[in-house]
Amino acid sequence: MSWKTKDLEMTTYIVPDMSCGHCKASITDALMAKDGTVELAFDMNNRLLTVAGLEAEQVIEVLDEIGFPATAT
Repeated sequence: MSWKTKDLEMTTYIVPDMSCGHCKASITDALMAKDGTVELAFDMNNRLLTVAGLEAEQVIEVLDEIGFPATAT
């Protein structure tokens, strides 16, 4: 699922292996290193990540590189 907010396209990803604060920190660090203006929202209970400011292919590539395979919804 994707939508726009503040002129940024937002996409939600299912990240099955994301389960703790360490996972959240690793994901945040990796995506912020790609683009420091990226906006992130986490739903840890449902293992969902919403990202604004990066193309879906970029997000999936970065997450895969750090061991968190993801699928855009």
